[in-house]
Amino acid sequence: MNIRFRTNALAALAMALAAPVVLASEHDLRFDGAIGSAPVGRINNNATATPTSDDFPEVNTIHGVSPGGAPWTIAEFRARIGTDGRARARGEGLLLSGGNNFGTRGGPRQVVLSLFCRSTPVPPATAGTPIGPFNSAFVDLDPNGDFEIDSVLRDANGATPPAPCGDAIDNRPTLLIRTVTNSAPGAWFAAGVLSR
Repeated sequence: MNIRFRTNALAALAMALAAPVVLASEHDLRFDGAIGSAPVGRINNNATATPTSDDFPEVNTIHGVSPGGAPWTIAEFRARIGTDGRARARGEGLLLSGGNNFGTRGGPRQVVLSLFCRSTPVPPATAGTPIGPFNSAFVDLDPNGDFEIDSVLRDANGATPPAPCGDAIDNRPTLLIRTVTNSAPGAWFAAGVLSR
């Protein structure tokens, strides 16, 4: 080994050791897996078992966002959101699970992430009011229902999500995977499962 190579190698090692170590914040959010949407959230029986003639289906709306018009499924999803609002996410197999277009992406060609944080709850409530949405950039949804996002989440005023954004017990943040309609976030197709 010549002296010049050894000197360069030692200099590179010294620089690597001197570089600051970036640790994940305790307020980073991680999502591992997602649950596909269903158009109907529940059957409302008006708090009466009978008669059933007045029962009606309730739309599966989350924080004011309506679901897609047909059920959706997602095979895999992972996301990490830092305290700076940067979201890195990958989804696979976001496809229709009902209707004539079963097993395809149907009409949607783009998706967006929408994060809803939670304010601190006021006892006796265990969940605070939603804050957001904080949206990612729009990304393409490929024919297999796959997508990748690397974007800073921002609300309508350009602000990033607060830290903390809720907690991992009862006051959990909500991460929706939504379609893009008329250049704006539209219906939700899946919701991320918080792992931390």
